[in-house]
Amino acid sequence: MIDKINPLSALTKFTNQLKENEKIMPAFFIGHGSPMNAIELNEFSLNWQKIGKEIQKPNLILCISAHWETKGSFVTANENPATIHDFGGFPDELFRVEYRAPGSKKWAIELCKFKETTSIFEEEKWGLDHGTWSILKHLFPLADIPVIQLSIDYTKDPSFHYQLAKELAILRKKGVLIIGSGNMVHNLRLVDWSKINQPNYGFDWALEASEKMKTCIINQQYQELINFKSQGKAFDLAIPSSEHFIPLLYILGVSAKNEEPVFFNDKAIMGSLTMTSVRFGEY
Repeated sequence: MIDKINPLSALTKFTNQLKENEKIMPAFFIGHGSPMNAIELNEFSLNWQKIGKEIQKPNLILCISAHWETKGSFVTANENPATIHDFGGFPDELFRVEYRAPGSKKWAIELCKFKETTSIFEEEKWGLDHGTWSILKHLFPLADIPVIQLSIDYTKDPSFHYQLAKELAILRKKGVLIIGSGNMVHNLRLVDWSKINQPNYGFDWALEASEKMKTCIINQQYQELINFKSQGKAFDLAIPSSEHFIPLLYILGVSAKNEEPVFFNDKAIMGSLTMTSVRFGEY
């Protein structure tokens, strides 16, 4: 069962000192796919650019990336986070990309006081991994908005992450853009590289899992997604490990009951991946 969260915390007191925005910021789960999307202009990255031009400029970006897993919960606390090239085998052009957005130690410190669900600790060595910067490079190319990352505690179950997200929802009222970056269907071992140029190509199990995921999101059947390990073979193949799926649970957690999901980049690639992304809230 999903327990109710008491949102009163040190973070609540801190955010109450900030000017209330006229509109709540939207929240996004974004399928980030290949790191090459950072430097390629394709239907996915062009959509990210379009969103960036339309969205209200946030006070802060908080990203939960599939590519930062830790034992315990951590938040980046450096004022000048490095661009982390956490991949191999790609062109030199990709390794030359630098996304020099500022960090925010002030926000990191306040998040570390935020202990309704868990203790969160400052981390000054980690920067922005490609799950974050490959998207933000298109959304906000000027890199003039503070960005912090919240790690995924791999020792916790999916319900923990959803519960923590429920507490983070208050940030949306304070100009914070919350992004979960991963992929709903993500099985690299079964990728069919021969289909790399075939549009919207998905294996039957991948398409089955994708459709059920979207149906659960539309109907707010979030408990089924939290219990993704109990949803059958298609889900088992779609989510062989949880790190790319957990960011979705954060965005479901920060969404409000009256917000309808808006899907975009809803395509399968190379059989066993989907770029399906979802927005809650208006621009």
